[in-house]
Amino acid sequence: MNKIIKIAVLALLLNSQSFFAQQTQNDSLQEFELKKNEVQTQQILKENHKILDDRIDALKKEQKELETKKKNLTKAENNLKSTKDKIDKLEIANQKIENKIITTSISEEELQKQKIKTKENEVAIQKLKLTQMTQEKELDKALSAI
Repeated sequence: MNKIIKIAVLALLLNSQSFFAQQTQNDSLQEFELKKNEVQTQQILKENHKILDDRIDALKKEQKELETKKKNLTKAENNLKSTKDKIDKLEIANQKIENKIITTSISEEELQKQKIKTKENEVAIQKLKLTQMTQEKELDKALSAI
């Protein structure tokens, strides 16, 4: 009977060691899986950060292009306005000269000078009108770029 109890105790001890060995193995497997999952998570995070960084760079580039287009549009608008103002000033100057010719009696020499001045202004106005047409095309181009 003593032998049976010793065998039973021995069997029990072997079973408990087997149980603990199996438990340790399960713990090791869980640890391995956890580390594997952490590595995968880090890789996914790294990939997502790269995608976001690339997208941010693309948006910054797009913003820079839009700002350049906006500057070009503003410049075209300002150039056109400036040209229109110059045309208006020259036309007003011509009207003043014509009024001066009509309303005052001036010498023939002064009359010729005034007529030459109006002709010069007319030439300048025509040049500015050509410039204005070019600037309007540039403005349309800038508008269509946006």
